[in-house]
Amino acid sequence: MELVEEAPYRFRIDRHDPMRVPGTVFASRSLLPDAVGDRSLEQVANVATLPGIVGASYAMPDVHWGYGFPIGGVAATDPADGGVVSPGGVGFDISCGVRLLAADLDRAELGGALESVMDGLSAGTPRGMGRGAVWQLANPAELDAVLRGGSRYAVDRGHGTARDLARCEDGGAVADADPAQVSERAVQRGQQQVGSLGSGNHFLEVQAVDEVYDPAVAEAFGLRPGQICVMIHSGSRGLGHQICTDHVRTMEKAMPRYGIEVPDRQLACAPVSSPQGRAYLGAMAAAANYARANRQLLAESARRVFADRTGRALDLVYDVSHNLAKIEEHVVDGAPRRLCVHRKGATRALPPGHPELPDDLRPAGQPVLIPGSMGTPSYVLVGVPGAPAFASTCHGAGRVRSRRQATRAVRGHDPRREIEARDIAVRGASWRGLAEEMPEAYKDIAAVIEATEGAGLCRRVARLVPVGVVKG
Repeated sequence: MELVEEAPYRFRIDRHDPMRVPGTVFASRSLLPDAVGDRSLEQVANVATLPGIVGASYAMPDVHWGYGFPIGGVAATDPADGGVVSPGGVGFDISCGVRLLAADLDRAELGGALESVMDGLSAGTPRGMGRGAVWQLANPAELDAVLRGGSRYAVDRGHGTARDLARCEDGGAVADADPAQVSERAVQRGQQQVGSLGSGNHFLEVQAVDEVYDPAVAEAFGLRPGQICVMIHSGSRGLGHQICTDHVRTMEKAMPRYGIEVPDRQLACAPVSSPQGRAYLGAMAAAANYARANRQLLAESARRVFADRTGRALDLVYDVSHNLAKIEEHVVDGAPRRLCVHRKGATRALPPGHPELPDDLRPAGQPVLIPGSMGTPSYVLVGVPGAPAFASTCHGAGRVRSRRQATRAVRGHDPRREIEARDIAVRGASWRGLAEEMPEAYKDIAAVIEATEGAGLCRRVARLVPVGVVKG
C-alpha cells in the first residue's frame, strides 16, 4: 500500500478504482501498521469503496486489523446520496466504551486501603465469558426497558443519579432503539449480563491523576493532580455480538437487490434508508443502550465499594462509546449535511460550544477517554474546533500482537508478578486473560497520544497511571 505523507502525522492513500474517496491515515511513521502482518491499510482502502461515502476513509493513530473496517476506522456516508450503513463499521461489541469516575480522595489518602478496595472491586465485578451480573433482570420485559432506556432506566430504578445522565454521551440513552429488531438469541445472551465486565481488553482500573496538561479544562472535568479515579471499559457483551452477527448475514443477502458490490464480504451493508438499514440502526441503538446501562451498573458497584472501604464518593466525569454509527450533522464543502458516521474503535470528540454537550462542559469541550494497555497510563483528552474526521479520534493504544501471539510471547513468565512489580495491584481471573493483554501486545500509548494531538484530532488534558486493575 503506497502512502503519501501530506503533513506531519497525516498520510494519504490515493484514490483508485473501485475507491470512491481517498484514504487518510493519522499516524507517525513508527505507528504505521506492519505491511506484512497487519492488512488494516488495505481495509482503509476497502472502506473507501462504500456507496455514499463522504470525504475520505479515515484511520486513527491506533489503527489495526479488524472485521471489515479496521479498528480505528472512521467513515461517514450520506443517506441522501445512497449512503449505506455497515455493521462492520461498528463492530461486534456495539457501544463498547469507557466511563471515568473521579473520587474525592488523593492517592496518598488511599494508602493502605488499596488492597481492601481492590478485593471489594474484584468481588463486586462479575467478569469473564460466563454468566453473572450486578443486576438480575426479572423478566424479558425488564430487558426490553433496558434496551429502550439505557442508563436512564437504570437511574430510574435507583442505580445512579440524574447527574450521571448529564455526563453520559446521548444523555445515557440512544434514541430510536427498536428492540423488535433484536433476535431472540441476542435477548437470551443479554438477559443475564447487565452489569458485567466481560473478558478480552475490558477492565476496571483504579488510577491516579499523574499529570495535568490543561489545569482549566481539568478543573471543568473535575480532575486534579494526585486524585484517585476509576476507569471502566466494557460494552454490550453477548447481546451486541449477536446483533452484529445477525445483521451482517441479513445485509449480505440483501446487497444484490441494491446493486451493491464490496471487495470484502465483511463490509456487508445496506442503504441507511432501506428496511435492512433501519432495522440494523434500531437494533444497534438498543445494544448501545444495553452497554450504557451495563457501565452504569458497574459504576454503581464500584461506588458501593468505595463508600464501604474508604467512606468516599465517586462522581462521573464522562461516559463515551467508541463503537457506534450515528446520524449527525457535519459541514462538508461549506454546507451542512446529515451523515451516518461510523466509528469503529474510534471516539467521538465534540469541540467546545457543541450543543450536544451538557451546560457545565460546553465551554471546555467533550472529555475524551483513552485507556492505555494494562499497566500503562491512560489519558483524558478534549475535543478541539475544526478537527478532521468528523470530530473523531483514537480509542486506545491499538494492538500490535494478536491474543495468541501475546500469549506465546509471555510463555514461561508470570504476568501477574510482572505487573505487580510496577506497584499495580492485580485482580485477574486467569493467567491467559492477563497474558493476552500485557503492554507488549500494544502500541506505545504515549506515541499514539502524540500523533493524535499532532494531527489536530484532540488536545491533552491529563494523564492517569494505574494503581490497581480488575481483569476478566
